[in-house]
Amino acid sequence: MGAGHAHGSRGSVSDGLYVEGDSVLHRLPAEVKVVGLVLVVVTVVATPREQAWAFAVHAALLAGLVVVAGLPARTVARRMVIEVPFVVFALLLPLVALGERVDVLGVPLSVEGLLGGFNVLAKGTIGVVAAILLSATTRPRDLLVGLQRLRVPALLVTIVAFMVRYLDVVVDDMRRMAVARASRGFEARHLGHVPVVARGAGALFVRAFERGERVHLAMVSRGFTGTMPALSAPRARPRQWLLVAGAWAVVAGVTAAALLAGPATSVETWLVDAQGGPGPVAGQVAG
Repeated sequence: MGAGHAHGSRGSVSDGLYVEGDSVLHRLPAEVKVVGLVLVVVTVVATPREQAWAFAVHAALLAGLVVVAGLPARTVARRMVIEVPFVVFALLLPLVALGERVDVLGVPLSVEGLLGGFNVLAKGTIGVVAAILLSATTRPRDLLVGLQRLRVPALLVTIVAFMVRYLDVVVDDMRRMAVARASRGFEARHLGHVPVVARGAGALFVRAFERGERVHLAMVSRGFTGTMPALSAPRARPRQWLLVAGAWAVVAGVTAAALLAGPATSVETWLVDAQGGPGPVAGQVAG
């Protein structure tokens, strides 16, 4: 009843990441997009961190796919907030890493930290945007179909299916608890209110756990064997696989060119060249 109410009154929470559209990416079967995502991420990770131009090409190709899918830039930017912890880590790495250092605006930065921070930031951002592209163009149900067709372990698919199905119920419980607290004059304003919020989260966990047990017992009593029935959806056509293979071939070609380019110029030399020669800001190696 709770789930039905959630679906009927506010729309499915589990479909919240999906953006309506009729682009080529929206029409691709989920299994094709999942395989494409994995191949692209693995290929980008294999790109040498010194070859910044290769990451620029990867980012440009990904931006083109975002445009093709018709995703609003604001939506993509808002969902990229999940990457903030990695951005902070990448910015701090040049300050705390050890090894050879170079002065930038009077601040001694680690050469290895600069390379490592850029590596984390570039590869992490590309991976996050690729995942956003998949979630925004694929409905959860279609994703489950794709995972089944890719022979993902049945237990994992079942867990994901139940998570998608009952996410609305848990979120609805959370909203009711928030309304109940607000109706009693509670408003979380400072750290002293953390125990109240923590107790509410604990109660929500216990309630969800007990509901899961009841649902499991009800399904077992009706003959559930632990495997979800096969879901139906249009199968991928050969030309759709070829389309993804062609896109991945472009990405792989860029990475292969980066690997064959050899070691890049050191960070110190790049800073010197960028400013027309050594000076007080760049090119001064400390340690």
